[in-house]
Amino acid sequence: MDKKELINLTSNININSCPNKVNFHCHTTFSDGSLTPEELLEEAKKNNLQYLSITDHHTVNAHKYIYSRNLMKKYSDIDLKLIPGIEINCLLKGCLVHILGLGIDVESSYLDPYTQSESPIGNYLDIRRVAKTIRNAGGISFLAHPARYRIPFNVLIHEAFKNDVDGIEVWYDYSLSEKWNPSPFICEEIDKLTNHYGMLKTCGTDSHGFSLLGR
Repeated sequence: MDKKELINLTSNININSCPNKVNFHCHTTFSDGSLTPEELLEEAKKNNLQYLSITDHHTVNAHKYIYSRNLMKKYSDIDLKLIPGIEINCLLKGCLVHILGLGIDVESSYLDPYTQSESPIGNYLDIRRVAKTIRNAGGISFLAHPARYRIPFNVLIHEAFKNDVDGIEVWYDYSLSEKWNPSPFICEEIDKLTNHYGMLKTCGTDSHGFSLLGR
């Protein structure tokens, strides 16, 4: 999927997109997840996902592992597209937040400061720098789960827009239900704000466990 297609897809994500069509936030054993890349892909197949992104913290090794072993060949007979991704720590108004980078080139040297399997420090925590790095690596940046931080989501979304972040993770289960379900009211308000700023949208289960249907 090229960047234009990804922008088109993330322009049309809605409350019904996740978890049965799109899951752009999940983790493997290459960071703090419980599933190996092989197991995660099997979960995606079992749930009939069409679009998947592995967004491990500060590493793209799961994607490199999948590519080097040509694991996607096994799923050539189904409609499953793997979008390369990452999750990066940074600061927004002095608050530590997470940025998702989707559609990145995992071989890009621009990502080197953020793919050392640990949080960046110093100037590398600047959100504008992180957003620019993701853009230089061919990807699109999203503020993850904006209602999980100590600063109100409306303030953070405004600041993300001002700092060149491309989009917002709109649909998220803040109750951490056993079976993923976007939180009412909060997600609707985030959706309205995202529309107001004309930003792109994403969604995901933020899975760390053994199921892609929950966190």
